[in-house]
Amino acid sequence: MKHTKKLMMLTLILVLALVSACSKSDDNGNGGSAGNNGKAGSDAAADNNGKAAANADKAGNAGNAAPADINAKYDPPITVTAVRDQDASIAFKEGEDFDNNNWTKAYQDELGITIKHNWIVPSDQYDAKLNIAIASGDLPDIFKVNGSQLKQLVDAGMLADLTDVYQNYASELTKNAIESGPLAKAAATFDGKLMAIPPDESGYEGGLNLLFLRSDWMEKLNLAKPTTWAELETVMDAFVNQDPDGDGKKDTFGLALTKDLYKNGVAESTGVFNAFGSHPNIWIEGADGTIVYGGIQPETKTALAKLQEMYKKGWIDPEFGVKDSGKVGEDFANNKVGVDFGALWNPLWPLQDSVTKNPTANWSVSPAVSATGAPVQYSADLSFNEFMVVNKKMKNPEAFIKLMNFGNDKLYGGTADPNVFHSEKVGDKQYDHFKMNVVIVGGSNPIGGNFGHYKKVTAALAANDPAGLNPEQKDYYDKIVSFNGGDRTNWGTMRVFGPDSAYSTIEGVYQNKEQNLKFTKFYGAPTKTMAAKKSTLDKMQLETFTKIILGGPIDEFDKFVADWKKLGGDQITQEVNDWSAQQSK
Repeated sequence: MKHTKKLMMLTLILVLALVSACSKSDDNGNGGSAGNNGKAGSDAAADNNGKAAANADKAGNAGNAAPADINAKYDPPITVTAVRDQDASIAFKEGEDFDNNNWTKAYQDELGITIKHNWIVPSDQYDAKLNIAIASGDLPDIFKVNGSQLKQLVDAGMLADLTDVYQNYASELTKNAIESGPLAKAAATFDGKLMAIPPDESGYEGGLNLLFLRSDWMEKLNLAKPTTWAELETVMDAFVNQDPDGDGKKDTFGLALTKDLYKNGVAESTGVFNAFGSHPNIWIEGADGTIVYGGIQPETKTALAKLQEMYKKGWIDPEFGVKDSGKVGEDFANNKVGVDFGALWNPLWPLQDSVTKNPTANWSVSPAVSATGAPVQYSADLSFNEFMVVNKKMKNPEAFIKLMNFGNDKLYGGTADPNVFHSEKVGDKQYDHFKMNVVIVGGSNPIGGNFGHYKKVTAALAANDPAGLNPEQKDYYDKIVSFNGGDRTNWGTMRVFGPDSAYSTIEGVYQNKEQNLKFTKFYGAPTKTMAAKKSTLDKMQLETFTKIILGGPIDEFDKFVADWKKLGGDQITQEVNDWSAQQSK
């Protein structure tokens, strides 16, 4: 199942059932791990890999032609270097880390591959750290990139062409995962060459902002579930001013927000923007039929004015501007907030922490509410922005495809073992093994996706018969049965996959996708100007929006629009429309 973050990212994050947030860096300021870091580590690993590949593949040509056994174990073993980010929700069992866990032990035992991370940083530092590594050429064998970084690396000739090794080494499950997302695969293809492994094309469902409410507080204060924006404002005001936690203090907030505003899938502002008809991070159709950027439209200014008003009324934490998702997760656990716009996996984290720590806590999930009278359209982003790539210097890129094959089989295939590779409960703690898989991005779920799991699990619950469920579905089924028997540590699984859940809400959205979803009109590889300037424009947008919410003049938005257009936005818009015209030919 994926945090959130995004989109095998949906699948990865959906398995979160962690009880504490943490943040870890193995960077130590030197950009690498002792003994095997940076460029030297990558080259050393590549040399070792090249020697081992001939023995393992029995084809003798380092990955170009398919061997008799596409998953043959390397003998002697090889080392594959990597880098990665660590989000605030990941916790390890004692003695384990990203280099030593169920996945890495299995890679060694069954594939003869040792994973060595050159560096690990918190998620909000990853792009900046990788940009430095790209500039210096100090890259590992395999790593995750965003769309702009992919374009930059392809143009610089720094990535391996995966076309042949994918065709010759990918298992049936792996090919199902990639080929079921043709648009995503196209975004990873340059001049007919597969230069990256794309994300899940169906993952937009994981980014839709659903409305989560502290239902026990609502019952205590005799509040009805809101169906309009005005009714939601009544709930937020009560959560701030009517002491819902009963401690006699005015120390609770209505809406949770993070400093990232509309990223990471938890405590987002996107639900507020959508309520006012705004889509601040996708490309939409303008009144004249051309494609325009949602972040500079008048509806976005209206939504910002509302967020500023909410902040002034005390409905939003005054410290949101310095809090990442981990810190806001602590607020959920500590009974501080009662409204969350977030991804469908939020019950697994951070809301599970709230339920685990507070015996009476409960959260409902609802569709978004409208502030305009028109039906809410959820921002649905198909602008693929996470890819896995292979360093051109790696002499046996087929090892990466083998890792993908291995992961798909252990999660979805004949050797699937959820307790080892998916999630594991130890005492009152749930450990997310899924997110320790080194292949962070790897196409769509090859056996139908999480919505399909929900349908099968709920049918099995209704029939009281789990026969026919695969191991992953049976794991969800067992956890929901356990929750129904009184185990509150499995509340999150129930609220994601059960009959009154995030997926049951998504099912309602699916019944009229055309009306309920606003899909981005641009999903291609970054354009030339986008690759060069988008990160700067995105930073300017976040800074301006945050400043306005905190009380800055609302007319700062107009200046932002003018600057955005002048500093590359107009050129990007032209390139996006040129791309769109090519798609229709």
